[in-house]
Amino acid sequence: MRIPGPEEIRALHEKHAPTAEAFTLVHTHCEIVWSVAEQLLRAAPHLAHLDAELVRAGCLLHDIGVYRLYGDDGRLDYGNYIRHGLLGHEILENEGFPEPMRRFCSHHTGVGVTKDDVLRQGLPLPPADYLAVTGEEKLVMYADKFHSKSRPSSFLSPDEYAAHVRRFGEEKVTAFQALRTEFGDPDLDRPVPCAGSSVRR
Repeated sequence: MRIPGPEEIRALHEKHAPTAEAFTLVHTHCEIVWSVAEQLLRAAPHLAHLDAELVRAGCLLHDIGVYRLYGDDGRLDYGNYIRHGLLGHEILENEGFPEPMRRFCSHHTGVGVTKDDVLRQGLPLPPADYLAVTGEEKLVMYADKFHSKSRPSSFLSPDEYAAHVRRFGEEKVTAFQALRTEFGDPDLDRPVPCAGSSVRR
């Protein structure tokens, strides 16, 4: 499987971003997620079997579907934000990317969305399991949890994310703690490509 490089992925973001502001918000977030994932990969010898190039591509592509949620007025449709993963999956499918690349978009939300979650919460998604399965998918999903695109852009500590995800059920906290055990905690005080982000603890 051919893995796209950073410049090719940046060009895709530029192609699909409706505005320069949207591009900066989403692409910078994706770069930050890769910085977190790369740090975790380097810190954990037991993760050496993971394909770092695939992880990088997954991080840089995972939120590309957010662009489709911008309206003509330039505002983001937060009510349908849960759909951004599937929308990214569709973008990559239309661009000719294989399923393993598309799954980084559709299978990174939260700590995994189950069919039961969709039905019980009435989510605007086709009833199915949207769960990270491979080590690379899990790492992209996990690294994504530590940075928010909200304004002001900010980092979330592991404890803060655990508190955030608790509102969706204790099983989600358990899933997040399992990811922490597998991948470790990132050092969010290390420099990453984001101006003005602070750590919320």
